[in-house]
Amino acid sequence: MKIGDKVQFLSDIGGGRIAGFQGKDIALVEDEDGFQIPTPISDLVVMSSSDDYSISKSIQKKSGAEEPMAADPDTFNMSVKAKINQMDEDVLEGEDEYDAADREITYKAKVEERKGGNVLNVYYAFVPEDVQNFSKTSFACYLVNDSNYYVHYLYMSVDGGTYTLRGEGELEPNTKMYVESLALEDLNEIDRVRFQLLSFKRDKEFVAKPVCDVQFRIDKVKFYKLHTFQKNDFFETPALLYPIVKNDGVAQLKPVDAEKLIYVDEEKDEKKLENKGGEVMKNAMEKLKNSSLNTSASHRNNRANSDDILVVDLHADELLETTVGMGSADILNYQLDYFRRTLEENKHNKGKRIVFIHGKGEGVLRHAIVNELRYRYKNYRYQDASFQEYGYGATQVTIR
Repeated sequence: MKIGDKVQFLSDIGGGRIAGFQGKDIALVEDEDGFQIPTPISDLVVMSSSDDYSISKSIQKKSGAEEPMAADPDTFNMSVKAKINQMDEDVLEGEDEYDAADREITYKAKVEERKGGNVLNVYYAFVPEDVQNFSKTSFACYLVNDSNYYVHYLYMSVDGGTYTLRGEGELEPNTKMYVESLALEDLNEIDRVRFQLLSFKRDKEFVAKPVCDVQFRIDKVKFYKLHTFQKNDFFETPALLYPIVKNDGVAQLKPVDAEKLIYVDEEKDEKKLENKGGEVMKNAMEKLKNSSLNTSASHRNNRANSDDILVVDLHADELLETTVGMGSADILNYQLDYFRRTLEENKHNKGKRIVFIHGKGEGVLRHAIVNELRYRYKNYRYQDASFQEYGYGATQVTIR
């Protein structure tokens, strides 16, 4: 028996050619697929092409193997690889049919970025769960990521010098995430909140944003007034939005309104109210009235006589029958809501000019209106209205 001899197994079906030896007693039998099978020499018999059939018959008799059926002559000389494949096929035939729909989906589409989304904007939002029963509704709390960045966040409530972790996770780009639901009686748990944010992009270069650590106070009074929950771009129902980060800028104080960058230091306001009683509210209303003295009369005349220009007086005493029980922030919110509703009602009147009378005062209302026009109504053109007709406290907006 030498290298190159064709051999047949005595105790199994099949065979091959001798490719080498391991010691004196083991031969390496190579089948037609190139597998080398270590086999004892005593379990092999050398055969030639002339006596393949007769030798195979004698091998079967010695080993007790059954004669292959005439209908399947290839089975006798089947290679090891072919036998393995045949076994796999037999196993699969015995199994239930496999449904490809049951396979786990591992593909994940790439994040689609939107134009203007590289400026970081993150909001803390409250949405009434039952607007029809506002006095008893709970509020769903969300985090809104209005940017092309991933944002990893920690959400905590603050009690004195201690913190309670209320949520932790990752906001995908241009998405909102539900974090918890709060009943009215639960609002005392979040008198103050703190957010820590880390923003980044995956699989691409990006401009790094500062790590944000933001803390502000939640005004519980707002949750009892439906008009403070306003229409927005993120929810189908009115919502109260607190900007955590606005246009890459961190909001450190409590916002007067969810859609503009005007903040009121509530602690200072509370101290003033405690020390001076109703003096703060009284002074604010006097300023509003004084700022309207020079504009109200001309405004009424223009409203009645002008067909091309709509004139709207936003002074509190023109819009409200009474301001009893309303703080300065509530009045400002009402004025801005009236401003928005006016623009919404006239948005289809292209070229329409609207003059909003806001007065000079301290410029808070005018500043808020300008912010609205810059960020919410970017396509509208605005300018100072004619001071000869409306005084120095009016802004003209042209619908486009």
